[in-house]
Amino acid sequence: MTTSVYRRLALAGLAWLCLAGPAHAVTDFVFSVTEGVTYQATPKDIRDKFEPLADLIGKALHRNVRLVLVPSYDDARAGLAKQEYDLAFIHPAHVALEQVKKGRYQTLAWTSGYTDYAVSLLANGNSPIQSLQQLKGLVLVTPDPDSITAVMVRGMLRAEKLAPGEVKVITTRYQDAVPFYLENTFAQVGATAASAVVKQWTEKGGKVVGRSRGVAIKQVIVATHVSAEDRERIRDVLLHLAQADPGRKALATLGYKGFTAPDADAEQSAIAWLGL
Repeated sequence: MTTSVYRRLALAGLAWLCLAGPAHAVTDFVFSVTEGVTYQATPKDIRDKFEPLADLIGKALHRNVRLVLVPSYDDARAGLAKQEYDLAFIHPAHVALEQVKKGRYQTLAWTSGYTDYAVSLLANGNSPIQSLQQLKGLVLVTPDPDSITAVMVRGMLRAEKLAPGEVKVITTRYQDAVPFYLENTFAQVGATAASAVVKQWTEKGGKVVGRSRGVAIKQVIVATHVSAEDRERIRDVLLHLAQADPGRKALATLGYKGFTAPDADAEQSAIAWLGL
């Protein structure tokens, strides 16, 4: 065989490898983060919080973990529906649990300290309201209508068998704006799950006239296409962060106490109560 023939064969082989290579390349493991819409945080704040955790997960998987910020709930829903994210940290439980119910994702962990998130209904100190049934005909203000707080309020109203329209619900973007509506009589009742807002309100003479059941609200979910071995590696990282210095540093940056194993029965109960 001549040198020119060898050269042509070598070039043909190289061209085939260039075409075939990407199909065999190791792709990034995509970790999306969706934080709540009713608290104020910049994209840089969120990225800086989660990068150390993404690095630890990448080391456990021996893969590059690509952190993707998805602030819009609708964008998160669209990406989750296509399983574009291998792993997702999602603050609003209803967005995460919709995908769990549909079988596209499984819950790997709950965020410690956020497993019993409850909504408080606030009213002025002289308000005669003592039960949710007395909300008929009144105006109730909640944070953003697609926030977990607003979704939980709707769950509270359904549980009391209050029909849509019997309570006029208006919304504001941020939780800390709720007291403004009460102080200026734009609403008679305000919903918040922010403990700081509740504390400030009651210290000024306001009162709490109702409280919801608790729900875990910050889920880490994993796509069903991720292998059982990788799911277990990620779960091990999350549940044991506090046991070594790198994990403790990641938690300190995150600002969370840690992660805990989910309760499957509580999760199914929450899915039903939230009306998903």
